[in-house]
Amino acid sequence: MKTHPFNLSLALAGGITLASMIAINSTLASYSSPLLAAWVAHGIGAITSFIILMFVNIFVAGKMAIRPTAGTPFWAYLGGIPGALTVILAAITVNSPLGLSSSLALMMVGQVLFGVVSDSFGLFGLAKRSINLIDGVSLMLMGVGCLMTLFWRG
Repeated sequence: MKTHPFNLSLALAGGITLASMIAINSTLASYSSPLLAAWVAHGIGAITSFIILMFVNIFVAGKMAIRPTAGTPFWAYLGGIPGALTVILAAITVNSPLGLSSSLALMMVGQVLFGVVSDSFGLFGLAKRSINLIDGVSLMLMGVGCLMTLFWRG
């Protein structure tokens, strides 16, 4: 599989924005509660997504599909549920002794582990991809890095 550098940049930017969102939202949670912080994050996110959707609809119409096609599975609309849970759980763990870096390290291990499982079984309509030795080594290294972040931070 050949990966385009633009897609790598987008994925890296996604990771940076995710870490930023978690840090900002956890600050709000420390002044209120994880539930309120999650609600505010998703409310602001909905408004931001709506503005982007309108922008795309006006200026890029025809180049990008902005409406779901017929046959879209019902569960495909439910991505906000794990998103809200992610924000709530992250707000709790970031404001605990784990802090931001350990929370992110554990979340990343969980994401990659679930990603490997999803790829190998083709969950959520993804193309099936078998697990290989490199996947196992990568997960092991991430696990070791996570443990180092957790226990050897000084």
